[in-house]
Amino acid sequence: MTGQVLILGIGNVLWADEGFGVRCLEALAESWAFDDTVQLLDGGTQGLYLLPFLEAADILLVFDAIDYGLEPGTLKIIEGDEVPRFMGAKKMSLHQTGFQDVIATAQLMGYCPETLILIGCQPEELEDYGGGLRPAVADQIVPAVKIGLRKLSELGIEAKPGKGDTRLLADPSILRGAYEAGRPSAEVACRTGDDRFFPVSE
Repeated sequence: MTGQVLILGIGNVLWADEGFGVRCLEALAESWAFDDTVQLLDGGTQGLYLLPFLEAADILLVFDAIDYGLEPGTLKIIEGDEVPRFMGAKKMSLHQTGFQDVIATAQLMGYCPETLILIGCQPEELEDYGGGLRPAVADQIVPAVKIGLRKLSELGIEAKPGKGDTRLLADPSILRGAYEAGRPSAEVACRTGDDRFFPVSE
């Protein structure tokens, strides 16, 4: 099976394990390249703004943090009609409810991708604003990417080692390496958020 492919990472990297899906996408783009039928997109928390991308896709592969009620760091793969249900599991964050709405809207309008694959990781911590991924979750980035590559290969979509297209990824300043390196230690961090992203007063 071939067609236009959208590989999507969603979540908010400023809320600890919420950023899992986006970090998976970054890792994929860092090491694997695809042909021009495959689009990599940091969906962040964009909600309905993602509709045009779904309209253009035949295959949708999503990386996300999902509350399955399992041990932190557990990966679970959901496919087909089950995907929308899990995208709203326990409504642990605004972006998940939003993406469930995106899929429902795409289905109503008749242009939801035919093939849906969700690779989700059970989060450990979601309430640490400005925090990074917890080790149990961060350790699943590489396994999740490998699963994604295998699922794509089963559909006839092959990746090659190399740099992927990063045009629709986040600004370099917010990528995991830069974000983690620039974050202060827990002892000196601002406890009301990440002060690197506060508005600048006039």
